[in-house]
Amino acid sequence: MGKFEIISDKAEKYRFNLKAANGQVILSSQGYTTKSACENGIESVRTNSQDDTMFERNTAKDGSPYFNLKATNGQVIGTSEMYSSTSAMETGITSVKSNAPSAAVVDNS
Repeated sequence: MGKFEIISDKAEKYRFNLKAANGQVILSSQGYTTKSACENGIESVRTNSQDDTMFERNTAKDGSPYFNLKATNGQVIGTSEMYSSTSAMETGITSVKSNAPSAAVVDNS
């Protein structure tokens, strides 16, 4: 089972990573000014990850596929790692869809 990990960075912003059962980060958030805003971001991932149209599939300048998960207002709530292939990226999207709804939240901030 996956998990959301809340962390605080050097700039005193809260961020979360969604990790798969194997510990690999499959989605990372932006920085939030408060922990409650970060927790709201996690809830947004839980909801929006179940709608495939919320996943924006992209290609980086070096040709690596990656994706953003967007909220209903169009704001990016999470970004993936860079993948080696489109099929690997699609596997990452599937992993977010299956892990996010029931993932535990671990506060490491």
